Amino acid sequence: MNYRRLGGSGLKVSEISLGSWLTYGGYVERENAVNSIRAAYDLGINFFDTANVYERGEAEKVVGETLKSYPRESYVLATKVFGNMGDGPNDKGLSRKHIMEQCHASLKRLGHDYIDLYYCHRFSPETPIEETLRALDDLVRQGKILYVGVSQWTAAQMQAAVGVADRYLLDRIVVNQPIYNMFDRYIEEEVIPLGEKYGIGQVVYSPLAQGLLTGKYTSGGQIPSDSRAAKLGWDEKKLDEQRLGQVQQLQSIADEAGLSLTHLALAWILRQDNVSSALVGASRPEQIQQNAGAAGVKLSEDVLTAIEEVLKK
Repeated sequence: MNYRRLGGSGLKVSEISLGSWLTYGGYVERENAVNSIRAAYDLGINFFDTANVYERGEAEKVVGETLKSYPRESYVLATKVFGNMGDGPNDKGLSRKHIMEQCHASLKRLGHDYIDLYYCHRFSPETPIEETLRALDDLVRQGKILYVGVSQWTAAQMQAAVGVADRYLLDRIVVNQPIYNMFDRYIEEEVIPLGEKYGIGQVVYSPLAQGLLTGKYTSGGQIPSDSRAAKLGWDEKKLDEQRLGQVQQLQSIADEAGLSLTHLALAWILRQDNVSSALVGASRPEQIQQNAGAAGVKLSEDVLTAIEEVLKK
């Protein structure tokens, strides 16, 4: 496994990280979830991601309990705050009240004394950025979280957060978690340049386009009943022939390069220096074993050019 700095911080995280969205605490059996986490750890993956809203805290419980069997200093644990965790008006968002209460609740569910990386799961237009950052800074000073991140914030929102943090000498955000894959590339225009300027790394989710870039979906629009697409409620329209045709061409490029399509897609993401880690899901240990093999794979200029020719069609 290879490791990269988390943004401009000194923290090192594995190029491939393991998430728990739509999996742990949900439709994946607990045994498979636990075994997938253990397989990831054995492969050198040291970065594990969850969130309070994933199955209303159940994912945090599975991840936290499993990781407690390993030395605490050997892994990086991330969770998030923002989503609705109750019926009250203050049970969501990024107010000081909600952040403080949910951090303590997450620590209890995880069974840990501190969280390595605490994300603002979304941007909150209802809360001043200063209030949010001061609350997070207090948690850093208390030792309950070590690093601050955001998820799916725009470049302008992150720019504003950097300005507020610098003005009031608050802890800066060091990472953003956006969607990024061959078919979702919006962060290349503004988010990555801003990240490079201010030391905000990208920990990208859905690097395999929710399974589309594994090659499991074929022409004809048939969705396997046990696939993530089925769990997400995709319909056949989402698997249009043009996109499936691109996948087939990418498969041919992978074959010529002696790679699996999965490794090609993950290596393509990791070509970006501003990407700190590619966050993958796994419902079985074999899946994380396959994904972890992409760490360290370098794509030649010829392969990158061939990929671009396919993607621009």
